[in-house]
Amino acid sequence: MRGHLGFVAVNNAAAQSAMCDTYVTIHGYKCQEYEVTTDDGYILSVQRIPEGRVGGGGKNRQPVLLQHGVLVDGVTWLMNLPEQSLAMILADSGFDVWIANTRGTRYSQRHVNLDSSDPDYWNWSWDDLVVHDLPSVINLVYKQTGQKTHYVGHSLGTLVALASFSEGRQIDKIKSAALLSPIAYLSHMTTALGVVAAKSFVGEITTIFGLAEFNPKSAPVSNFLKALCAQPGVDCYDFLTAITGKNCCLNASTVELFLKNEPQPTSTKNFVHLAQTVRDGVLRKYDYGTNYNLAHYGEAKPPHYNLANIPRDLPLFLSYGGQDALSDSKDVETLLDYLKFHDEDKLHVQYVKNFAHADFIIGITAKDIVFNQIVTFFRNQH
Repeated sequence: MRGHLGFVAVNNAAAQSAMCDTYVTIHGYKCQEYEVTTDDGYILSVQRIPEGRVGGGGKNRQPVLLQHGVLVDGVTWLMNLPEQSLAMILADSGFDVWIANTRGTRYSQRHVNLDSSDPDYWNWSWDDLVVHDLPSVINLVYKQTGQKTHYVGHSLGTLVALASFSEGRQIDKIKSAALLSPIAYLSHMTTALGVVAAKSFVGEITTIFGLAEFNPKSAPVSNFLKALCAQPGVDCYDFLTAITGKNCCLNASTVELFLKNEPQPTSTKNFVHLAQTVRDGVLRKYDYGTNYNLAHYGEAKPPHYNLANIPRDLPLFLSYGGQDALSDSKDVETLLDYLKFHDEDKLHVQYVKNFAHADFIIGITAKDIVFNQIVTFFRNQH
C-alpha cells in the first residue's frame, strides 16, 4: 500500500528479516551478518559479502567498507541487479565487501539500554557518527581482516568520512576513500525541498515538533513534509527528484524498490545539524547555542572541522554530478579548494555532467561511468 507522499508502508516484521537473505544470498553470493556495539551503546548491523559469485580470491581480498547517506540504509547498495550494484561489482572484482548501517536505520535500531521509542535514543547528530559509528565499524573490519580498508561513502557517508579524516581519526586503518556526491558544504544546495526544510530546521524544529526521531513514514513528519511541499516553488509530486535533483539514469522498478525501502529514520538533531551547515556555510560541530556550547565545548562557538587537515597522501577519489541538487557543483568546488594542497597523484576527481544524487548509487549507467573507475582506483592503491 502507498503511504504518505508515495512511500510504501513496510510491514515491520518483514523489515526485521536479515538483509543478507533478502538482498544478497538470493543472487548466489555468500553473505554474513555482524553486529558491533559503539562505545555509546548503539548496536549496529553490518553485512559482509566476502567474495564474488565465482568465489576464489584467497585470503588476501582487500576489504571495502560501504557507508550510505542520510534517510537510507545499507540496502541502497543492493537495489539494482548484481551487475549494476556496487556491492556486488566489488565482490565480483575480488574485494571483501562490508556494508554499514547507521544508528537509527531499521537494522541498527537497538541499544544496550535504550529503546528506539525513547527520545534519548535519538539524541545524536552526525558528529556522533564521526566519533562513534564510523570507528566502531572500521575497527570491526580491521579486526576481522587484519587489513586496512578501502572506503566508499555516498552523501552523508562522505561528510562523516571527511570530518573523521580531518581530525586524524581512523586514518591508520584506511587505505583509500572513494566519495560519491561528496557533501561537506551545503550553501548552494538547490533542491527546493531541501532549502525550505533547512530554513524550518534551523528554527530548532524539535521545539515545534517535540520529536526526537525524524521518521518520514510517521504521521507527524509526513504532515510536516506535506506542509513543506505545499510551499510555493516546491513540487513534491516526484519526491525523489524533489530531494535529489533530476536523476538521469534510474530504472522505474529500482525507484519503486527504493521508495518501498526508504526513507529510513534519522534523528531530528541530525537534520538540525545539517541545516546549521546550510545556514552557516562552514563545517562545524553541532551548535547548541552560546550557553550550551560553553558547557559542551568550552567555547561560545562550536569547533570547526578543518578539511585542510586531511592527510595529503591519503588516496581520494571524488565523483560528483552536474545535476545534483544536494551535492551542488559549487559546494564540491569549495571542498576541492580545501584539498588543493593534496598530493597530486593521490587525488582523483570525476565530474559526471548529467548525474544527480541518486544516479551515483542506483543509476543503471553508474557501473560503466563510476563504479568501474572505483574498482580501478582501489586496485591501483598498493
